[in-house]
Amino acid sequence: MIEAIYKKLARHLDELPGGYPETDSGVELRILKRLFTTEEAEMALHTALIPENARVIARRARMEVKAAETLLETMARKGLIYNIEIAGKPTLYMAAQFVVGIWEYQVNRLDEALIRDMNEYIPSFMNLEIWQKAPQLRTIPVSRSLAASSKILSYERAEELIKDRSKIRVAPCICRREHTMVGEGCDKPEESCLVFGTGAYYYERRGIGRDITVAECLEILKEADKAGLVLQPNNAKRLTNICCCCGCCCQVLINLKKHPKPAELVSTPFTVTHDPESCKKCGICVKRCQMDAITMADEMVALQQDRCIGCGLCISTCPTGSLTLVRKPEESQASVPANVLESNILTARARGKMGRVSMAKMSIRSKWDRMLAK
Repeated sequence: MIEAIYKKLARHLDELPGGYPETDSGVELRILKRLFTTEEAEMALHTALIPENARVIARRARMEVKAAETLLETMARKGLIYNIEIAGKPTLYMAAQFVVGIWEYQVNRLDEALIRDMNEYIPSFMNLEIWQKAPQLRTIPVSRSLAASSKILSYERAEELIKDRSKIRVAPCICRREHTMVGEGCDKPEESCLVFGTGAYYYERRGIGRDITVAECLEILKEADKAGLVLQPNNAKRLTNICCCCGCCCQVLINLKKHPKPAELVSTPFTVTHDPESCKKCGICVKRCQMDAITMADEMVALQQDRCIGCGLCISTCPTGSLTLVRKPEESQASVPANVLESNILTARARGKMGRVSMAKMSIRSKWDRMLAK
């Protein structure tokens, strides 16, 4: 009976756009058992992609409203579901995807057993064929890598994305924290996960991270460039988060790096070119590249463009300007969804999970997101 509840929860999460695939080992069930009590797992089955008040969910779960409200609030506090609070109105609750969502919300609840299970699960969870069709993140270049004459769209420049945001929060990077906890961390800054709008309010209620100003956010982005971190916002023109990622800890970059041609899998409008005549062969770019797209062979820089994800880290520190970001041909650039709703629909369709009812539910969710977007 208990096992059946967790299997139902796994199927429930797998019906959401981000998915939660089954494995032969059953590691996905072990993860759920570590995160959810049986009562919480049962309640999660009655949450949907639309924000609903406790009374509606209680009726579906056949529970007393007060008991349901208490349980839902506990689950929201633990990062197992998402909630929205608006002054003077009842709190609304909704299902959270596993990634990006439940997993990231566990940054303050990690332990070695959970980390071990998640590391086992990630290769099965991150289906690169689906990621190629509908990546959850995209790559934007660090600002110092962009030439003044370059054609840059507003959603391709981090400074433009954050300049009008009134609610910004910086949180610990869960990838670097989990690696540090098991003795495999790096020296990159841990406090580097940027969250905006509704997500920032949610993090605040959960006690994750701290509020920062636009100026502080810009400074974090500068430090990310210095530390050699790849900027990966959500795959939409409307910003909800920016991950500042390293190739040694980020689960996305680790799995992309294993692919022979990472450039085919990422959503990025740029690629790098190299001028061998001006190159001093200092090797700084080799150390900065997170995808092994640049190597040294016979004291010469060798560039593999099919491994370049257009992050610009090699360019911002090139002393001779031998490396340059250029736009890919229009036909080879992936279109960027307008918002989270369109991004989720794209992912759901890629996974064969997009029905009319789900689309309607996500449209309602998008309305709430816009209300609290600032």
